[in-house]
Amino acid sequence: MGRLTEEDFDSINTNEDLLKLIKEKNVSFSKVKKTLSYDEELRLLQIELVKLQNYISLNNKRVAIVFEGRDAAGKGGNIRRFMEHLNPRSSRLVALNKPTEVEKGQWYFQRYIKELPNPGEIVFFDRSWYNRAVVEPVMGFCTENQYKQFLVQVPEFEHMMYEDGVIIIKFWLSITKEEQGKRFEGRKENPLKRWKFSPVDRQGQILWDKYTHYKEEMFSKTHTSYSPWVIIKTNDKMSARLEAMRHVLSQFDYEGKSEAGTAVNPDPNIVMRYYRSSIHKID
Repeated sequence: MGRLTEEDFDSINTNEDLLKLIKEKNVSFSKVKKTLSYDEELRLLQIELVKLQNYISLNNKRVAIVFEGRDAAGKGGNIRRFMEHLNPRSSRLVALNKPTEVEKGQWYFQRYIKELPNPGEIVFFDRSWYNRAVVEPVMGFCTENQYKQFLVQVPEFEHMMYEDGVIIIKFWLSITKEEQGKRFEGRKENPLKRWKFSPVDRQGQILWDKYTHYKEEMFSKTHTSYSPWVIIKTNDKMSARLEAMRHVLSQFDYEGKSEAGTAVNPDPNIVMRYYRSSIHKID
């Protein structure tokens, strides 16, 4: 098996040159090839997202993309790749802190309503009103009555948005218990990611089955024809990011879509609606 030298790297100008050299020197390159392929697919899909944003802006569409899932499932990483090259004037991230004392006395949905997209805007929710569906009841942050009232009101709340023209895309990022454990360990060991690891995260593994119960209740009560849950398998972070983008792109008939340099329809083995995913075990 060959190896690459410093001189080899000095002679490389493109990813194609690197791949060619790796083959010539018989270097093991499966991981390198996967990363280069991912980078190119990501670039092509981000070009499509820029086209989509332009379409949404010109047509005054209002788009809310909700990212939910267990801790370490990749919500933030997905959103960063989505937003990386979008115009910040018409795209926005919403990641709310725990409610203030004033907000605790308001109607639960009130603080989320003011964050909904304006005409021509895409809003990405890193967690959302669905905190009350899973995290809050698992951790004891809400009462049983508040939880039950929430499940009754969500379909009505989302139907009002739907009737008013807001396009809602709800992602559940699915991760296995084993993979979550690995990612937690990675967070603790990496000084750049240590801030992500919280006491709530620590409970994620301990209370795994309790999370599963509330997640299934959430799906059964809030998966509707006008606001369906879309499940994404995220054990493979790279595939999850690309396929989430493809799903969003597939939902719109934007100008220039037919000239896309890559597939804009998601892999059904990675992305599926809840009714399909319920046949299989989804974490």
